[in-house]
Amino acid sequence: MGASDIYKVGVYGASGYAGQDLIEILLRHPQVEVIFATSNTYSGEAIPNSDLQYIPHDDAPLSDVDAVFLALPHKASAVVAAQALAVGVKVIDLSADFRLDTPERYEQWYKVPHPHPELLPTPYGLPEINRANIRGVNLVATPGCYPTTTLLGLYPLLKAHALAQHAPIIVDAKSGVSGAGRSPKPNLHFVEVFGNLSPYSAGRSHRHVGEIEQEIAKINGNVGTLIFTPHLVPVDRGLMASIYVTLNDDVDSSHAQGLYEEIYDTEPLVRVLPAGQQATLRHAVRKNSCTISLTPVTENYLHITSVTDNLRKGAASQAVQNFNLMMNITETTGLL
Repeated sequence: MGASDIYKVGVYGASGYAGQDLIEILLRHPQVEVIFATSNTYSGEAIPNSDLQYIPHDDAPLSDVDAVFLALPHKASAVVAAQALAVGVKVIDLSADFRLDTPERYEQWYKVPHPHPELLPTPYGLPEINRANIRGVNLVATPGCYPTTTLLGLYPLLKAHALAQHAPIIVDAKSGVSGAGRSPKPNLHFVEVFGNLSPYSAGRSHRHVGEIEQEIAKINGNVGTLIFTPHLVPVDRGLMASIYVTLNDDVDSSHAQGLYEEIYDTEPLVRVLPAGQQATLRHAVRKNSCTISLTPVTENYLHITSVTDNLRKGAASQAVQNFNLMMNITETTGLL
């Protein structure tokens, strides 16, 4: 496997919002041939911009591909991952099934036993932080959109041990409606969402809290409590994390700009805006990157804005970024 090979791939759950974006990216990828795409709901229907039709999950020819992308619900994804790995097929999982390191933590946050605990722990697929552990492996857990946006917003400060030890990390996050998936739900109808702004899963109840805290602890386990509240905003896509932190006495908030620029200078899919500019959803929507802005509040308080497209860097394009690393090809292939 290398920089000039063509890889055959399949996509499970290809008719969901993240799956559709994944197909779109893969069809343009110069080193990928999409062999199949599954959807039990839309089986037999044509896949836009391709000669393929959706097929049922159980009809997927695993033996015909080098890798599969799993855009399936948690519980279902781990079962297919185990089947693929058993026949030597690499797996890029977009569900929650492999993001948490232990079956106990998985059951704590998802309220069901892990279907394949023998596959844990799995490399966490946030390349800007964990690149060395992704290259060449057979299974990667692509992070959720909220954790991706939050962790990239915090990473330089965590790495520099710049946060005050006992002060909370406050994350006020807002996502477009596509983040809730394609299945119809009463609270996602147009008349419920339009003109409204709704917090949900507040008070440490959102499942991504466990994932974010786990990865924060790996970088710097000596920080305060995470206070995370997501909101549903009446847009189709895009995610903004407004992050409020207290810096320790050794760090002045005016120095944060230089720290972020230094850490992310060589990262092609993370952009730090110049001082004084604010990141907005338009910086990220339908793009494969994360954009970050920094606003000093006082010497010790800093406001960070981190934005992504929840279906791209928060899901599909990050999965392709992981695929490229797994196959030892240029990381940004098909993404720039």
